Amino acid sequence: MIRLSLVGVRVEVPTNQPIVLLREEEGQRHLPIFIGPPEATAIVYALQGMETPRPMTHDLFKTVLDDLDVRLERVVITELQGGTFYAEIELVGDGKTYRISSRPSDAIALAVRYEEQVPIFANEEVLEEAGVLFETEEAEEDQIEEFREFLDQVRPEDFAQ
Repeated sequence: MIRLSLVGVRVEVPTNQPIVLLREEEGQRHLPIFIGPPEATAIVYALQGMETPRPMTHDLFKTVLDDLDVRLERVVITELQGGTFYAEIELVGDGKTYRISSRPSDAIALAVRYEEQVPIFANEEVLEEAGVLFETEEAEEDQIEEFREFLDQVRPEDFAQ
């Protein structure tokens, strides 16, 4: 398994489809995953520390886990089939480990709600198939700066259909 870092969320032009971008921690490949607007909003809200008047689904799930004394140990992007990414969340509680199937976007939206960083991994096969390697370091720096600018300027309303 390859450990990844969350670079951010952006909207792909011209389709206006949100994308979550992950990057190998010890490598140069990036893993872009198209996600739905609600999940993009949930991730952006958490990254920006925004609170909603009522809990969002991912906030509710985290509260349930906390109240049950269950910890989100890791997120694993397990496979890519027919253009669809699959993931699992690994939960630990009461001396047991549970692996539960999840969409990557939901798993990431849950993971970013924790103060301590929840590790995100991908199977090597997923990165071999869908990983993107930028041609030059300069191009990579430009892309990362573009994501940072986007995150600084994005509003939840930008994800509304």
